[in-house]
Amino acid sequence: MRIIRDYTFVAEEDRGASAAIGNFDGVHMGHQSVIDQARAAGDAIGAPLGVMTFEPHPRQYFAPDAPPFRLMGPEARAHRLQKLGIERLYELKFNAALASLSPEDFARNVIHDGLGLRHVVVGADFCFGKGRAGDADDLQRFGRQMGFGVTVAKLIAGEQGEVSSTAIRNALAEGRPRDAAAMLGHWHRIDGAVIGGEQRGRELGYPTANMSIDGLHPPRFGVYAVLVDVLDGPHKGAYHGAASIGVRPMFNGERPNLETFIFDFSGDLYGAELSIGLVEFLRPEENFDGLDALIAQMDADCGRARDILGAL
Repeated sequence: MRIIRDYTFVAEEDRGASAAIGNFDGVHMGHQSVIDQARAAGDAIGAPLGVMTFEPHPRQYFAPDAPPFRLMGPEARAHRLQKLGIERLYELKFNAALASLSPEDFARNVIHDGLGLRHVVVGADFCFGKGRAGDADDLQRFGRQMGFGVTVAKLIAGEQGEVSSTAIRNALAEGRPRDAAAMLGHWHRIDGAVIGGEQRGRELGYPTANMSIDGLHPPRFGVYAVLVDVLDGPHKGAYHGAASIGVRPMFNGERPNLETFIFDFSGDLYGAELSIGLVEFLRPEENFDGLDALIAQMDADCGRARDILGAL
């Protein structure tokens, strides 16, 4: 997969794709449907499969001080899109210049002249251009005028209702990772590098791999059964584990993070890239009367997590 970040300087081999357009936060089932339709359109005209998205997320750009809402960072999104067979990722920098384009200028300058896209696919709720003034109907009209095809994909619904990033955030905030996974089409994952911690888990007999969740929508604080993928280094592979997300009230923590105990594992993971898949919420964060009570609860948590993960 090739990543193109500037629509004004595009190599000829990166032009002419059939591309899905959107923010693709979470790359959920709705996003995958849009991508599948872009793939089908591209196959019909002999065009590579692309995705056009934006970094930072426009919502971040317009409200930088708002609480974190993203389900995944740009690296995790790119990794997920690559798994879906995307050949060209147009990860455009969302800035004042891009935000100021009228819908018609966006269609002409970015889609037609800049990237030379031959076909685009958007969701039925797609809005674009300054002030989100353009909609899917406008895009179809511009496509007819400028010579690129446009498909408007219907929104999809599952057992939980309409599939959307907002619905997934709500499920995660309520401690329902399986419901989130049903809408995502995969386990919700938190990706990142292992960072140094206070090594308190090691002292308790539960050494953990610590990761930051800064900038991400926080799932419900508590303990989860998790799938662990070590993405690089000598310990690369798939494991099971139990993880805690939160501020560690027993130890007066303030900054939330993710701490994962990997079952049947021994080794140094500092600096390694991990992907933690949330499978089931076990219990909320809580205080205990002492370390012995905490360790007993951790024993019970890990036993329950082993049973859950063993049944997958």
